[in-house]
Amino acid sequence: MRTTYRSATNKQYWTDRWAGISADGAVEHLDGYPLKYAELAMTSGRGRILEAGCGAGRVLRYYHDRGHEIIGMDFIELAIEKLKQADASLRVVVGDITNLEFPDEHFRYVFAFGLYHNLEHGLDKAIAETHRVLEKGGRVCASFRADNVQTRLTDWLARVRAKRPAGRGKGLHFHKLNLTRSEFVAAFSKAGFQVEQVFPVENMPIFYKFALFRAASHKVFNENLARKEGYRLSWLGNLLQSMLMWLAPDQFCNIYVLIAQKCS
Repeated sequence: MRTTYRSATNKQYWTDRWAGISADGAVEHLDGYPLKYAELAMTSGRGRILEAGCGAGRVLRYYHDRGHEIIGMDFIELAIEKLKQADASLRVVVGDITNLEFPDEHFRYVFAFGLYHNLEHGLDKAIAETHRVLEKGGRVCASFRADNVQTRLTDWLARVRAKRPAGRGKGLHFHKLNLTRSEFVAAFSKAGFQVEQVFPVENMPIFYKFALFRAASHKVFNENLARKEGYRLSWLGNLLQSMLMWLAPDQFCNIYVLIAQKCS
């Protein structure tokens, strides 16, 4: 398990990030991350959903708009307030994944996209809490930052641009965890989940970091657009990224997406 450090605390990073964009509309990128994997997890039809770490709300609003019973939760109060202002009918709460204020077996599904790797401490407790609030037979669909060539490159680029030293260093704070596939699976298995599938996924391809390789409508970075449509590449960017994912998907994904079931 590798740790990444930055100049801002994790909570300050996310507060600043959500402050810089408006609340999401419903995601439109239906054949990619994250919606493709949420749909794969929902094998037993409708049921109560918790989106833990709902952020700006793209997944929450997709399912809410289609009549699903879904609650969004995030530890950044600003994100929750923006969602309430955008749509007062949304059910959203400020919460802590390591100490959920929901009863046992309350949800059929838990979606946790990009959540668990934000925990410097308490990863096992967070996954145990996820297990507790799921019904027997319920499923979790979660993504986690991969520890591989791509994320090491992107972390290195971020350090170079910010002129930061490697490691923790003076004035640096915890930013995220990075796990290998086996570490990710082991954490959920330890909590009593039966891991069904793990996918190497390119949420933001490394080539998207460079405007040259982005689709024409994405040359000027717009986070709301990228979150709605997916991080779209030009034909050249798609070709290069597809080659990397064909050659070594576990090294050139930037996240793993896991689907696991609560069996007992």
